[in-house]
Amino acid sequence: MKYSVIVPVYNEQDNVKKLHQDIVTTMSGLDDDYEIIFVDDGSSDDTVTRLQELSRLSIIQLRKNFGQTAALDAGIKLAQGEYIITLDGDGQNPPSEIPKLIKTRQDGDYDVVSGWRAQRQDPLMKKFVSRGANVLRKLLIDDGIHDSGCSLKIYKKACFDQLDLYGEMHRFIPAILKLKGYTVGEVMVKHQARTSGISKYNWKRTIKGFLDMIGVWFWKKYATRPLHLFGGIGMLAILISFILFLFVVYQKIILHIDLSNSILTEITFFVFIIGIILVIFGLMSDMLSKLYFGTSKDRAYSIKKITKK
Repeated sequence: MKYSVIVPVYNEQDNVKKLHQDIVTTMSGLDDDYEIIFVDDGSSDDTVTRLQELSRLSIIQLRKNFGQTAALDAGIKLAQGEYIITLDGDGQNPPSEIPKLIKTRQDGDYDVVSGWRAQRQDPLMKKFVSRGANVLRKLLIDDGIHDSGCSLKIYKKACFDQLDLYGEMHRFIPAILKLKGYTVGEVMVKHQARTSGISKYNWKRTIKGFLDMIGVWFWKKYATRPLHLFGGIGMLAILISFILFLFVVYQKIILHIDLSNSILTEITFFVFIIGIILVIFGLMSDMLSKLYFGTSKDRAYSIKKITKK
């Protein structure tokens, strides 16, 4: 199997039929084997009924609405293709753009190619929030692409051999894979206005996405060395407490200042204790990190190719 097209859907009863037809039309023109997987994320409308009327597709039904990331993960784990192609179920990602992704991946020998919606057909507020998130993403994790939120992407299936998705991580997959050494490319794609249904994005998903962004940033910089972060802050706190201690001694012994009504000694002691706690926490986190990489399928590295002669 060459390609697996994965489409997570949630309450998209009016969009799935046309979207499926467009995918079949596009993929049938590639002369390669493919499969189509729709993942219903606990829809409460007739999305599943509409999907069951179609042919040449697999349908995964989640028991409830777990979120887009979970739906993608379920589809990826079922996929048999050498390459994974993902797109939204709202019809805003035209399947006719898939050949662009394939060609860009082949030309650049990329592991991942992400679509870039240079001319987005979304409400003004959604575009504003998305651009703000892109600025933060560039500052924190800098995955080298313009539009990580675009669901139209192609991946080598091997990218997910050591990757499980959770939270709102789907938009940060290129950043996570780049962290692991995979190559990431980008190509401009068309973006269509939604014609049916309503957008599932809201302020809750924005907050969750921001928190996941911080998580990816931490994982990128300190996954294999948390002691460097917590221990470093702890040692800084201990140094500050030592300087405060010298200042207290100077005031008490040299200047003969009565410190009985001052909280400076309490602050010094408090900062010192916080520093010790952070160092201990860093040591514990370091041990947990080693335990995680030692017992899970995840690795702090990825192998591109092995050549034997």
